[in-house]
Amino acid sequence: MTKITPQPGIMDIELYQGGAAHVDGVNNVVKLSSNENPFGPSDATVKAFEATARSLHRYPSSDHLALRTAIAEVHDIDADRVICGAGSDEIIAFLCQAYAGSGDEVVHTEHGFAMYPISARAAGATPVEVSECNRVTDVDAILEACNKRTKLVFIANPNNPTGTMIAAAEIERLAQNLPKQAILVLDGAYAEYIEGYDGGAALVDARENVVMTRTFSKIYGLGALRVGWGYGPKHIIDVLNRIRGPFNVSNSALQAAEVAVRDQAYVTHCRDANAKWRDWLAHALGEHGVPSDTSHANFILARFSDENEANACDTYLQSQGLLVRRVKGYKLPNALRITVGDEASCRQVAHAVGQFKGGAR
Repeated sequence: MTKITPQPGIMDIELYQGGAAHVDGVNNVVKLSSNENPFGPSDATVKAFEATARSLHRYPSSDHLALRTAIAEVHDIDADRVICGAGSDEIIAFLCQAYAGSGDEVVHTEHGFAMYPISARAAGATPVEVSECNRVTDVDAILEACNKRTKLVFIANPNNPTGTMIAAAEIERLAQNLPKQAILVLDGAYAEYIEGYDGGAALVDARENVVMTRTFSKIYGLGALRVGWGYGPKHIIDVLNRIRGPFNVSNSALQAAEVAVRDQAYVTHCRDANAKWRDWLAHALGEHGVPSDTSHANFILARFSDENEANACDTYLQSQGLLVRRVKGYKLPNALRITVGDEASCRQVAHAVGQFKGGAR
């Protein structure tokens, strides 16, 4: 009798767990577990999405030209070297599918985004985890881990779930010293939260071995639509387009994202609000004895004395209708990742943590 089995490595993949959205027995929860923009998309973006309702019977553009052009104009890059995907997750998967397979290695950091090893295994490659230095990407450790089997190196800058980042000079040093066959992938999901930061676009333009990924799920507030993009050398983008499905991004997502990326005034508003309340929340938690590294994203990695205290705090927050993210799966068992919400939710979560630390549990 024939035994049906998946490709090697597939069953080694741990199922991805998204941030919780519900608590049994608790109504009107405040969700701070998925790094979502608390303000949602801009009004103009919502109107653009609504306008697509009567064209749902039409296939979307297969070349994504209007969105690629808008992205290129806003970021001053080459539209012909932009690729769009169903979230930046899909671009990550394309890269692994196209460049890594059996016998190849994909390098990522110990506290890096879970989709890096998942996508590597799905392509038949071997993920190689590299240690960080106090929750910060360690370029020397990455370079030491690279060899002739290394095909891709993923780093998020700023990183999720730590919120830390490394300087442009360090990224350039990494790209310069990678093995000749390896591609450096800069995950810029949170790049918009740093004023003036290009996410690595200039380095992409300067080199042939660097690809940048970005998303509309965070500061643009379009997580539900699943739209992201990548920017890279023409020879790499050409390869990725050969495996990309022709209609991988919906018409509604394409049109909403086009309006969203052109609404940079709204991006500035969200970035400024996030910076204000991120700093406030970090300070408030610090006063309650809960430290965190300086975050450059839209969340804070709150550190506790040990795993038991972190879990107990999470349980207490849930009882108060506050949902944050446990990050044991990212090898940070003594921490909770807390999304920066609006003023009310930041004050609420800081007050609840204070109650917990003061003995309310």
